Amino acid sequence: MLFTSYGFLLFFVVVFFLYWLLLREKKWWKNWVILVASYVFYGIADWKMIPLLAVATAIFYWLGIRIRSAKTEKGSNAYKIIGIVLGVGTLVYFKYFNFFVQSFSDMFSAMGLQVNLHAFNIIIPLGVSYFTFKLISYVIDVYNEEMEPCRDFVVFADYVAFFPTIMAGPIDRPRAFISQLQVNRSFDRGMAVDGCRQILWGLFKKIVIADNCTIAIDEVFAMSQVPASLYLVGALLAIFQLYADFSGYSDMAIGLGKLLGVNVTRNFRYPFFATNIAEFWRRWHMSLTKWMTDYVFTPLSFVMRKWGKFGLIVAILVNMLLVGLWHGDNWTYAVFGLFHGLLFIPLIITGGFNARQNEKTIKFGLPHPVSLLKMLCIFGLCTCGIIIFNAESVGDALGYFRSMADVDIWRASYRFFLFPKNYVGFLVVFMLVVEWIQRDREHALDLTRIKYRWGRWLIYYIVILAIIFFDAMSADQFIYLKF
Repeated sequence: MLFTSYGFLLFFVVVFFLYWLLLREKKWWKNWVILVASYVFYGIADWKMIPLLAVATAIFYWLGIRIRSAKTEKGSNAYKIIGIVLGVGTLVYFKYFNFFVQSFSDMFSAMGLQVNLHAFNIIIPLGVSYFTFKLISYVIDVYNEEMEPCRDFVVFADYVAFFPTIMAGPIDRPRAFISQLQVNRSFDRGMAVDGCRQILWGLFKKIVIADNCTIAIDEVFAMSQVPASLYLVGALLAIFQLYADFSGYSDMAIGLGKLLGVNVTRNFRYPFFATNIAEFWRRWHMSLTKWMTDYVFTPLSFVMRKWGKFGLIVAILVNMLLVGLWHGDNWTYAVFGLFHGLLFIPLIITGGFNARQNEKTIKFGLPHPVSLLKMLCIFGLCTCGIIIFNAESVGDALGYFRSMADVDIWRASYRFFLFPKNYVGFLVVFMLVVEWIQRDREHALDLTRIKYRWGRWLIYYIVILAIIFFDAMSADQFIYLKF
């Protein structure tokens, strides 16, 4: 049941009505509505995996209490380790077991050795990459005394299974999310209106940008012979497709949370305006980046601090390798992660790893030429990364790069804007211009700076009409649901 479907619209209207209008002064009632709605939502998508979700929730709820109630530090640490092993083990088994079996089988075959390693028919639960990370962070945060263990099982189950985020994030941190459900929530009209605006912008990015990029990509590669310039066009379309699809989903999830009086963590902050690779990752899939930074990179860099910059490089390479592998069971994801890790090395060597760089502007709010050049360089490198990310194999990625070797950049620019029949290039530019103007806002349709109400509503109507024109209730799958 996708956010863009009529079925979800009806589902959410019912949830919204029950949540705010019936027994509206009872926080326990609201929490139960969220829990039931979340399990219904998850069950419609993957009902066979409901027992896994429920059992994992119960075990980690118990572990959180045991961590704090253990009589010794050794006992508390043991419960934390059990939680980490169970969380990582669940993720590895369901998502990577067959990958490792096949990889070892291929390796032995390449060495001339025949082994009887057989893959199993393991079904990957939807959202397993997201809810396992929530569970792991919970036991670590309780152990580190960053939060008290949650003793309300319904609240904790809501945190794990919250239906706007369980399929594709963002990955909320336990303390910030759980604390919101432990108090009663009153309907906040301003928050709800802003949520609707953010959902609207998310729909625009998904329906108008991402889906049209998909159509254009299919059109490009449906050709029997693809010129080199169109390979570049395909790469550009792919990165905008992924961004608009995933950030659009995140905007909708955050907006739905606001309609229920719950703040969901931000996941994107206009990453294409980043001027170095570290800043890009502080803006792209922010909840995953922050999770990996706190639980992988920071502890690893602390252990390796005596090695100086070399230790920092090793820590960032391991961190980005895991970021890449988090996306799926293919060596291309590992190479994608290592590729981005290597891009950090110049920053580490020059001492600019932790430096915050914001875009500079000149007259009329235009980007400063130096900032613009840096943005284009980072964008170009990230586009190369997306080619690796989307390839079926490392060999396919290398073949794609070879096909782009003799690209005519001017012809590619022409094709990007005029080749696809839906003129997606102009739509992408429109999105980027709006987000550049609104880059200091949480989302692009936060138009409170516009003084006149008619001006704000004119923009809303333009966005709504664009969504309707490009099929507002698209049934196309969200890309990040497969991760």
